[in-house]
Amino acid sequence: MEYLALKLLHILSSTLLFGTGVGTAFYLLCVVRSGDTRIVATVARHVVTADWLFTATTAIAQPLTGWYLVRLLRIPLDTPWLAWSIALYAVAIACWVPVVRLQILMRDSAAASLRAGQGLSAEFRRYFRAWFILGFPALGAFLAIFYLMVFKPS
Repeated sequence: MEYLALKLLHILSSTLLFGTGVGTAFYLLCVVRSGDTRIVATVARHVVTADWLFTATTAIAQPLTGWYLVRLLRIPLDTPWLAWSIALYAVAIACWVPVVRLQILMRDSAAASLRAGQGLSAEFRRYFRAWFILGFPALGAFLAIFYLMVFKPS
């Protein structure tokens, strides 16, 4: 029972981590493309909140529950699919850390533009470009991890 409960928690947290990341990225991308400073400022504020509430907590839960599952099942950490999963998770988190900072900077920049009654600044657009680019390796890493976790290739 302990194993099944832990496995469920691991799967649910991975789903929340991935879903929040993809969902917030989609909405922020859509509103930035609209160019409406008011909407961008509002959505960027909510994206930062969602990242702290959901992404941060599940980003911590994933390695903890994964490590415990590996211990319960006595799987060596150098098992290829597991080692690759851990490395890819490190890549994804290495992308996410600057993304969090960029989201905060975008939120603040959009709010400042809104207060000034201006469109999104060049600074905002620079942050957005970096944020957008960092999303690709993170997304690829998470998709590869899902593949490795399901198929466990040797």
